[in-house]
Amino acid sequence: MRVYQKSLAIFLATSALAGCSVGPDYHRPDIAAPPAFMGSEALAARPASTSMPVGDQRLWWARFNDPVLTQLVDEALSQNLDIAQAIARVSQARASLKSADAALLPTATLSASAATAHQSIETPTGRIAQTAPGFQRDSNLYEANLGAAWEIDLFGGLRRGQEAARADYQASQVGVAAAQLSVAAQVADIYIAIRGLQTRLTVAQQQADTQARLVEIVRLQYGKGVAAELQLRQAEGALAQVQASVPVLRNARDSAMNALDIMLATQPGAHRAMLSDTTAIPSAPAIVDTGSPADLLRRRPDLIIAERKLAASNARIGVAVSEYFPKFSLGGLIGTATTVGGNMFTGGANQAQGMLGLRWRLFDFGRVDAEIAAAKGANAESLAAYRVAVLRASEDVENAFSALVEREAQQQVLARGETALTRAQAASLAAYKGGVVSLIEVLDADRRLLEVRDARVQAQVEVARAAVASYRSLGGGWQASSL
Repeated sequence: MRVYQKSLAIFLATSALAGCSVGPDYHRPDIAAPPAFMGSEALAARPASTSMPVGDQRLWWARFNDPVLTQLVDEALSQNLDIAQAIARVSQARASLKSADAALLPTATLSASAATAHQSIETPTGRIAQTAPGFQRDSNLYEANLGAAWEIDLFGGLRRGQEAARADYQASQVGVAAAQLSVAAQVADIYIAIRGLQTRLTVAQQQADTQARLVEIVRLQYGKGVAAELQLRQAEGALAQVQASVPVLRNARDSAMNALDIMLATQPGAHRAMLSDTTAIPSAPAIVDTGSPADLLRRRPDLIIAERKLAASNARIGVAVSEYFPKFSLGGLIGTATTVGGNMFTGGANQAQGMLGLRWRLFDFGRVDAEIAAAKGANAESLAAYRVAVLRASEDVENAFSALVEREAQQQVLARGETALTRAQAASLAAYKGGVVSLIEVLDADRRLLEVRDARVQAQVEVARAAVASYRSLGGGWQASSL
């Protein structure tokens, strides 16, 4: 009984001291940020068909008003394997946190055994034992014990470990949102690229048809002796040049469709039929309520992950510092042991034990110093990584805003150029038929029109992709909860 009283006294005394934790307390670093994005004003001035507050929890990709795009992104979010990996990492981090929580609690073990032995009398022990009165070669031992142990977290090393595990768990939770945002943006980007390639194919095929009609005109004139063979071969060469671009565009389209299938965790070709019809390139919606650069710290999952990793590395400094101090533990055991099975749990068979343990790396402080230095170095690295992640996040936003505004300006210029060159093509063909201009001028007009049409389609694609990049850089529509 005295053993338990002493153990209880030690427990109460150490519990009163267990409120302190060595190592630095974590404070979220202050990040200097400008009051607004440089591109916000130009972004707000751009015309767009739809608008959506960035903080809205509703699906940002639905604002492109493309049902197929919405369906594909929803499908990817439900079955993409990168997201599945992120979810699995949450399970691992949750298990680590539970282990860190359990380290602060007492442990109990229940053991029981029954053994029988037949003593050899040919060994030194047996020869000595057989001379004793009442020696029996056969013996039994029955034992059952309930033991408990508890490491007293006097200097907070275990609590710092728990703090680090909790920060890692929170980072893994946000990692799922980061994976979802990345997958949604990649699917939208690939889908827009597919629609752009399909449109470019249509432009190339239409131009090839126009060139083929021109070849027929020249061939007819050549047959009548009106046109020279040089003119016919020039027209045929121009047609071949346009036709040669079609396989390249088809290959790029097929590769993009295969990439989309992988994002949806399906075999290549699974969605080929669904995307076979050429439809319009999604129009970039308006992006309003972009917030400030400081808002990115609460909005972008990757920045929240970096901040949580910084918090975990800070806590691990305390874990390392705690190795300077002694570790105390309490242990106890109650049970029964007897050589006669019927005597178990009787007063004479009862046994008890109490223990106060001490472990101190008293002559290992050089290694402890190295562990603390390594922990501080890892924390400094995490801080630098967090700061550069914030800067790059702002860079992402500014680049996406600039691309969206400037590509739209390019698209408008190219649209005007396409209108002018379409008229020029028709005029040059009419003039050629009338014998006013040469075939070279007609072919040059065709080439210029094809180039500007293709460039206009590519600019339209880049506008939509820039809108996707803007949503992604702003953190999509996801908002972090308080951590």
